[in-house]
Amino acid sequence: MKIHALVAFGANLPFDGQMPAESLRQAVTALAADGVEVVAMSRLFATPCFPPGAGPDYVNAAAVVAFPGIEGADATTLLASVLARFHAVEARFGRKRVQRWGMRTLDIDLLAVGDSVLPEAQTQDRWRLLPADRQIGTTPDQLILPHPRMQDRAFVLVPLSDVAPDWVHPRTGQTVTQMLAALPQSDRDAVVAL
Repeated sequence: MKIHALVAFGANLPFDGQMPAESLRQAVTALAADGVEVVAMSRLFATPCFPPGAGPDYVNAAAVVAFPGIEGADATTLLASVLARFHAVEARFGRKRVQRWGMRTLDIDLLAVGDSVLPEAQTQDRWRLLPADRQIGTTPDQLILPHPRMQDRAFVLVPLSDVAPDWVHPRTGQTVTQMLAALPQSDRDAVVAL
């Protein structure tokens, strides 16, 4: 049985002489070599650095991926295996986890796995609804799915609309297209296809 997930990619620093766009392309190839099937890949997009002024602008993309379920494994075990693959690829591209929302050579974020809500609805809601002024200094100590900030970020939703416009957020009931339309036009316009 294959499990489908939504993934976001980003980079704003060169690695080993290659620019971020090339790092993203090679990271997708590396994931495929690691047993993660890339079902659909978005275009690459130039996006303003987040938070504003924190460094060079980013290159972002999104993908629908599939990976094999582990016979008899629970969700925690399965997701730990997938995240370990993502982190291993990030490390091959020089990723150092020094600062939250800091500059990076490669970032691979698990956005959603089907319509799963983890660890459970109340915790996902609490993190998704966390006020903007508390987001910077507060970090969850566990995986939250869907990603609690995805609905707020044009740099995630614009690429995601290339590959999964009809995916429905299991807690808000909104599609990717609807979440994107709810963002300010200026945020959407700032994400430009390369």
